[in-house]
Amino acid sequence: MSSPAVLAAKAALASIDLSGYDPVQSKLMDERCILVDEDDNALGAVDKKTCHLMENINKGLLHRAFSAFVFRPSDGKLLLQKRAPEKITFPNMWTNTCCSHPLDDFEAEKIDKDQLGVRVAASRKLDHELGIPQSQTPVDGFQYLTRIHYLAPSNGMWGEHEVDYILFITADVTVTPNENEICDHKYVDKAELQAMFEETGNSFTPWFKLIARDFLFGWWDELLLRKGVDGKVSAKSLAGLVDGSKVVKMV
Repeated sequence: MSSPAVLAAKAALASIDLSGYDPVQSKLMDERCILVDEDDNALGAVDKKTCHLMENINKGLLHRAFSAFVFRPSDGKLLLQKRAPEKITFPNMWTNTCCSHPLDDFEAEKIDKDQLGVRVAASRKLDHELGIPQSQTPVDGFQYLTRIHYLAPSNGMWGEHEVDYILFITADVTVTPNENEICDHKYVDKAELQAMFEETGNSFTPWFKLIARDFLFGWWDELLLRKGVDGKVSAKSLAGLVDGSKVVKMV
């Protein structure tokens, strides 16, 4: 791709030094995100480091992402994670179960049809970050709800500018945390999450706060209302709840 935004971003890349960051996290910045326009049409790919520099974001660079929410079937509690201090963007912040990116590096993660690419990526990253076996998060188990377009600075240098796919899944999962990715995790019900938001000592990722503010609690209510005859919740019960055909702009 040779758009002005991408060319400018590549020119800026040489001046960025990651040697002061965690080496594992620095290496992950070589992964290639999928660039998109504001309607989520794929335009090409650029490394994660370039995509997350505010200098490039301010020039319009936008990429595809996902936010996965894992709920326990028996009681509908949501699994949260706290991002590790080693993370380059938004360290030490609570967020939904897993937030990451489909990558241009994998052909399966570039498939737009039925959100297949982001669902494949979500299963992969739940394994990478939380150690959840991919057999416990089958690709067809994710329920896509909608996409949001948001922009959020992390600090003076880094930030996010994403079209973010919201994916719910209900599954009994085994968590074996990757401590380079997350430093804490826990299940919460709605009241417990609301109490966490009100506690002054907690920090939350901006996308999670946006999703919670405008969407999450209403969708969560529906999830609990639509329990099966076995008393368990199912993300698939939310099919058709939201018109996910358009990108919801929150910028």
